[in-house]
Amino acid sequence: MTPLFLKIDNINLQVSDLEEALDFYCQKLGHSLIWRSDRAAGLRLPNSNAELVVHTDDFPTETDLMVESVTEAIKLFVSAGGKLVTGPHEIAIGLCAVVEDPWHNRLVILDSSKGLLKVDKVQNVIN
Repeated sequence: MTPLFLKIDNINLQVSDLEEALDFYCQKLGHSLIWRSDRAAGLRLPNSNAELVVHTDDFPTETDLMVESVTEAIKLFVSAGGKLVTGPHEIAIGLCAVVEDPWHNRLVILDSSKGLLKVDKVQNVIN
């Protein structure tokens, strides 16, 4: 059987000021910018293809797990004894949902069914 979770996609950290967070994580701690929008930025974790995402949106710190298909992952997760908490809902790169295992651990799952973010030459997200 192929494992459901493919990799850690990102670790999301809520910050009050995106510019200050970029100064701290990039200039002071050495992480390089992968992409940036008005409310969030993805930073490289050098020995991984996972990202550290700093954002000013109103949701707490979370770790997002990549799956092949959120829709199919929900079916498998629920049939195995877990439950769907929220979603699926669309995100910039695909679909996202929150599931909960039988021990009440909440997991955020996402897929990249729409493709990766497109950025310009200075890493700003473009449509």
